[in-house]
Amino acid sequence: MTASSSQSPQALIVIPARLASQRLPGKMLLAQTGRTLIEHTWRAATRATQAAAVVVATDSPEIAAAVAAFGGRAVMTSPAAPSGTARIVEALPHLPHTEIIVNVQGDEPELAASCIDAAIDLLRACPTAQVATLVTPLRSRDDLHDPSAVKAVLTPWREGTQAVAGAWRALYFSRAAVPAAREWHDSLLTSTPPLYWQHVGLYAYRRGVLEGWHSLPESRLADLESLEQLRCIEAGLPIVAGAIDHAARGIDTPKDYAAFVARMAAQG
Repeated sequence: MTASSSQSPQALIVIPARLASQRLPGKMLLAQTGRTLIEHTWRAATRATQAAAVVVATDSPEIAAAVAAFGGRAVMTSPAAPSGTARIVEALPHLPHTEIIVNVQGDEPELAASCIDAAIDLLRACPTAQVATLVTPLRSRDDLHDPSAVKAVLTPWREGTQAVAGAWRALYFSRAAVPAAREWHDSLLTSTPPLYWQHVGLYAYRRGVLEGWHSLPESRLADLESLEQLRCIEAGLPIVAGAIDHAARGIDTPKDYAAFVARMAAQG
């Protein structure tokens, strides 16, 4: 997995992985498939073609040992890190110096490498963007009203006066059903381009954003919605979003993991 020498800036993938998990204890080390969950996620990330390396940032010696056992690299961080991004910020001095750092969640073993590449390419295509993320069209009324399905409010991205094809500027993220329609009709969910988007929790940061993370002002909106990307929005950091067809299935509960094990078994 090597970025082409003609491509600039280089990118690095970091997978924050903590041992504690309320809904699925020790999930990073679950291994009913014959591989730990963190190894599945690491292997998926290494298939990306636009990044130079993959590093796991963890608070757990057990996870670090598991990573070393399958040939990966881990950086130790404090158990006190309040978020995956904060864990990456803590690890930053020990990471290779690349201009783009991609945050891939450890419980996303089925995230397509093409999604990681797409986020990196967005930052290259949109030089005024500071953060890149992904969205997928939201077509279900149930998902629209589900607080666990985070909604993104978007507008076309422009560099100066020029629209950038396939790129959207994130105006806001919410657990609420936004944008709110004054007069609802179900055809709103099938509009083209979509009016409703679901956020996919992958981020590509310019390194300077992470280096200045602790100096960003606190965000009441981020605390209110429990969405840390709103801290970037409130600080005025432009976030560009790219659309993918489907979101990967994260592993949050025993049911999620059982379904993942079944999918792996079906693949042989």
